[in-house]
Amino acid sequence: MNQVPDPGELFALLGEEGFERLIAAFYRRVPDDPILGPMYPAEDMAGAEARLRDFLVYRCGGPDRYIQERGHPRLRRRHFPFAIDQAARDRWMELMEESLDEVELPAAAQAVLRPFFAHVATFLINRS
Repeated sequence: MNQVPDPGELFALLGEEGFERLIAAFYRRVPDDPILGPMYPAEDMAGAEARLRDFLVYRCGGPDRYIQERGHPRLRRRHFPFAIDQAARDRWMELMEESLDEVELPAAAQAVLRPFFAHVATFLINRS
């Protein structure tokens, strides 16, 4: 029977490279997306990609670059300037699901990441 790892153990399973591949796949989809694309400043797309990657690496048991550079995540506060409604949440999840499918991470990692992403995406809804 496959045991599902704790989110804090994913870095040991995926390494830096696994998170880089996943987040790069996601950010390849964002610029042309009619819902999410406008939320991301084109001049900071690489920065947004690095921040999400570093947050996930930290949250999943890897180096704490995110905390060293940005402090506490404060996800709701950092995302409040962006109008995140149910449609934006759902579209973010669609693009992330496509990215997970594309990069073919181990099933144990997907079993943790899919519900984690769904939970956080719902948590960030800030407009009705």
